[in-house]
Amino acid sequence: MYHMTVTLSHVADSLRAWTSDPYVKFKIAGKEVFRSKTIHKNLNPVWDERVSLLVETLRDPLYVKVFDYDFGLQDDFMGSAYLYLESLEHQRALDVTLDLKDPQYPEHNLGSLELSVTLTPKEGDVRDAVRNLEIYNNSDFSFISSMRLSDVHRKAQLWRGIVSISLIEGHGLQPMDANGLSDPYVKFRMGHQKYKSKTISKTLNPQWREQFDFHLYDEQGGFVDITVWDKDAGKKDDFMGRCTIDLSLLSKEHTHKLDLPLEEGEGVLVLLVTLTASAAVSISDLSVNMLDDPHERHQIKQRYSLWRSFHNLKDVGVVQVKVIRAEGLMAADVTGKSDPFCVVELSNDRLQTHTVYKNLNPEWNKVFTFASSWGSKVARGADSAGYCQTDACHVPLPQIQNGERKAYALKSKELTGPTKGVIFLEIDVIFNAVKAGLRTLIPIEQKYIEEEPRVSKQLLLRNFTRVRRCIMVLINAGCYINSCFEWDSPQRSICAFVLFVVVVWNFELYMIPLALLLPLAWTYMLIASGKDTRQDVVSNPIDSERKGFMNKLYAIQDVCISVQNALDEVASYGERIKNTFNWTVPFLSWLAIVALGVATIILYFIPLRYILLAWGVNKFTKKLRDPYTIDNNELLDFLSRVPSDVQVVGEILYVSFFISFLR
Repeated sequence: MYHMTVTLSHVADSLRAWTSDPYVKFKIAGKEVFRSKTIHKNLNPVWDERVSLLVETLRDPLYVKVFDYDFGLQDDFMGSAYLYLESLEHQRALDVTLDLKDPQYPEHNLGSLELSVTLTPKEGDVRDAVRNLEIYNNSDFSFISSMRLSDVHRKAQLWRGIVSISLIEGHGLQPMDANGLSDPYVKFRMGHQKYKSKTISKTLNPQWREQFDFHLYDEQGGFVDITVWDKDAGKKDDFMGRCTIDLSLLSKEHTHKLDLPLEEGEGVLVLLVTLTASAAVSISDLSVNMLDDPHERHQIKQRYSLWRSFHNLKDVGVVQVKVIRAEGLMAADVTGKSDPFCVVELSNDRLQTHTVYKNLNPEWNKVFTFASSWGSKVARGADSAGYCQTDACHVPLPQIQNGERKAYALKSKELTGPTKGVIFLEIDVIFNAVKAGLRTLIPIEQKYIEEEPRVSKQLLLRNFTRVRRCIMVLINAGCYINSCFEWDSPQRSICAFVLFVVVVWNFELYMIPLALLLPLAWTYMLIASGKDTRQDVVSNPIDSERKGFMNKLYAIQDVCISVQNALDEVASYGERIKNTFNWTVPFLSWLAIVALGVATIILYFIPLRYILLAWGVNKFTKKLRDPYTIDNNELLDFLSRVPSDVQVVGEILYVSFFISFLR
C-alpha cells in the first residue's frame, strides 16, 4: 500500500473559447477518490489544493478529468489525462505537467494541468497481504489473511491524535474597507480537513474565541495552513494574510500559546494549540473488519471482560458501525438527484464515507471502528455534496442490539422532525460494565466543534412545551398531595395520614435513597409486564399536530407571553427576598427578624421530628376542623407584601412626580 499526496496547482494555456467554471476529478481503478473546488469564470484557474490518497497498487493509473460546472445542466467535459504511478520516484515531491486531451478529438490541445506528487510506501505493503490471500485461498486459512489485511488497513487509517486549535484574537490587521476597518474571518486547513471561523464585523482587532479540532494521521506531525480574509458582500473576499503551524515542533499533551505574524499582510493572530493522543478510530471496507473474525472478536471480549475491570480505566469499550446503504433519500439537486455521503460521529471522533454521486439509494458498505467512552451517542448523517447536512439520526449506545442490521429513519439536522429516507446500519458495542459505570461519574468529553445557536421560533415553542410538561408533572403531584389534605377521598386521606405519621416517626437517612428506588422498580415492573409508557413523551409536540400558519403564530405568541410572565414571577420573588434583607420596608424586615428568631429557638429546643408531626397533623386536620377554610402558604403571603425592584422604582418615580406637581 502506498500513500500518495497530490497538490493540484492550476490549468494553464487553455484554448477553450469564452470562459468556464472548471473543477477536477481524480479516479483510480474506476472509483472517484477526489473532487476539487470549482473556480468560477477562469480559463487559468489556480486551486492550490492538497489531497492524500491511499493507493493499493501502482498498476492502476491516476485518471484526471476536468469539467466545466453548469448550474442545472450536465457539466461539460474539458479534457482528461493519465498519470502512470509506476513511473514515479518514491519519497520525493515531483512536479508533473499533464496535457489534457479529448479521446474523441486527440489532436485538439485543451491545455495542461500542473500537479505536485509525492509517493510514499506505507508500513506493511498491502501487496504482501494480497499475496497471502493468494497463497491461503482455501477456507482453512481465510481468517488468517483477513486478519493480516485488517491489520494493514488499520495501520493505514488510524488517527494518531487530535490537534485542538483555539482561535483567540487578532491584533493590528490590515484595513481593507473604505472606512479603514475590515470584516475578518479565518480559514484553517490541514490536508483534507478544513474549518472556517465566524466573521467579526468592522474591526482590526477581532475577538473570536472559537475552537476547532483536526485529526492527526501522521505521527511526525504536519502543517496547519491558516489564511485570513475580509468578508465582502456581493464580491470576492479580500485576502489579508497567511501563516503556518508546524506541528512537529510542538510537544504533545501541552497547550501552546502562539502569536503568529501574518505573511503577505499585516497583524498577528493569537492561538492556543494542543496536541493530544486520541483513541484508535478506523474505517475499512465491509469485507475487512475485526469483529467478523471469531478469533479477534474473542480477544476483544476478553480485553473488556469483568476480570480486567480495573486495568486501564480509560479504555471502556469498542463501537463498530457498519454503514450498509440508504434508501429513498431526499433530492438535493435541481436534477432530482443527490450526492450523498455518510458521517459517523462519536464525541469528537468523526469518520466519513466516500461520496456516491447522482444517487438517492447509495451503497457505502463501510465499517467504522471507535474506542468508546460510555454515555456518548453515535450520530449518523447522509449529507449532500458541499457539506450541507440534510438529514441525520442519533442512536444511543445503550439501546443497541449487537449484530442487528436495522433501518433507521432519517430526521432533519436538528432532529426535530422526520425527513425522507432510511439508512441501514449494523452496530456492535463491546464494553466493560464496571469501567462504563465509573465513566459516568466523570465529566463528559467536551465537544470541540459546535454550531452557534440560532434563534428559532419552533425551537422556542418546543423547549417551552418540554419545560411545561416537566412542571405539569410537579403540579399534578402537588395537586394529588393537596387532595389528601382536602379529604376529597377519605380512604386515601386516612392512608396518607397514617403513612405520614409512621414515616416521620421512624425516619432514618436510608429512607431517602429507598424512596428514589421505589419508582425505578415500579417503572421496571411496568416495562417487564408490557405496559411501557415511555413512548408517550417521545413524540414531537410540534410535529404531532399539523397546525396552520395563524395557529402557529398564536401558539408562539402564547409561549412568549407565558415565558414573559414566568420570568417576571421568578424575578419578582427573588427581588422580594433581597429587599427583605436590605430593609427596603423596615417593618417587614423587623417582622422577619422576629419570625426567624422564634424559628431558631423552636428548632433548638424541639426535635425536627416533632415539628414535622405537628405540622402534618395540623395540615391533615385543618379541613376537618374548618371545612370552609382557604388553603394558603404563609411564606409566599409574607413575600407578596414586600415590593419588588420594579415596584420600588415605580413608587419613587410616582412620589417624585407628585412632589414636582405640588411645586
